[in-house]
Amino acid sequence: MSPSPLAIRTAEAGDLAALLALYRDMNPSDPAIDPMVAQERFTSMLTHPGMRVLVGVADDALAASVTLIIMPNLTRGGAPYALTENVATSTPHRRRGYASALIAHAIELAWQAGCYKVMLLTGRTDPGIHRFYESCGFVQNKTGFQIRRSV
Repeated sequence: MSPSPLAIRTAEAGDLAALLALYRDMNPSDPAIDPMVAQERFTSMLTHPGMRVLVGVADDALAASVTLIIMPNLTRGGAPYALTENVATSTPHRRRGYASALIAHAIELAWQAGCYKVMLLTGRTDPGIHRFYESCGFVQNKTGFQIRRSV
């Protein structure tokens, strides 16, 4: 059976509940977010300059998502750069090419915006995940660092 077609669009206010369910599926151990805080953050994300939450809809369900952030820049002749975050596909929709399609769409939007690079970090250690990102065109040629606030 071939995968259902994927409709890619920018997230809308009514997508919040489905996105929260998708993120819970991706990171089940994450603490739950207060619904009022979630609504406030999501509204901010939808209106934040340079930020787009892309969603893929298949089988009448929100099947996958990726967040694209385009950042203004003063180096590289002023060319912006892009960050991708929260690449997620719901468990029943995995291995259908949906995440690849969303990532390709995000990259194309970044190129259309004049970005000189698109970055992605992952905390996943599964070599299969790394191969997946490589198959999307990403090259592991930088060293990433992060610092997290202790709670």
